[in-house]
Amino acid sequence: MSSATFRASLRLVHRIPRSLRLNTTRSSPRNLVTIHPRHFASTTIRSAGISEHPPAHRTFLVSSPTQETLDEQELDAQVIPAQDARISITDRAAEQLRTIALRQHDPNAALRVVVESGGCHGYQYKLELATARMPEDYHFTHPTIASSNVLVDAVSFSLLNGSTIDFATELIGSTFRVLDNPRAKGSGCGCGVSWELNLDDLPAGRS
Repeated sequence: MSSATFRASLRLVHRIPRSLRLNTTRSSPRNLVTIHPRHFASTTIRSAGISEHPPAHRTFLVSSPTQETLDEQELDAQVIPAQDARISITDRAAEQLRTIALRQHDPNAALRVVVESGGCHGYQYKLELATARMPEDYHFTHPTIASSNVLVDAVSFSLLNGSTIDFATELIGSTFRVLDNPRAKGSGCGCGVSWELNLDDLPAGRS
């Protein structure tokens, strides 16, 4: 190609609009979207229920009724000696009782536990707050947590001796409950209130 022809061709290229020129520049590849697999958090689902056998402590027996008192009130019960009278209580139950006493500004606030006839298994527990101790009551308290009073009348105590008082927090609510009653047959009702008396462990002279 002659120099004149080359110069003419060069002028022609300059006259072509840039938009129509062939782009010979090597374009970089598009950034590809990298899809990472999703990782879902693995959370262990903890049981909402409370341990059936939480740690408990043997309570301190503050006071107990006399046989004379029981006879005067014509109660069908025998006084259980102090060394044999036993109620255990969990720390969380004692702490709840202490909280109630502080809220009510009454160090004598207590949990009264009563055994009544009824329920689907023959007997049932009745747990309620109380402030007054009756002459026929056994009075227990946690060995180290103050204002954790538990009151049990003599008749009920003959069917509760050796049991554990607990405070359970569950989905349906929070409540005091009785565990590990040696006088109860089997696990009782699923509600935790009604239970069947184990006649094999019933003290002599009672039916």
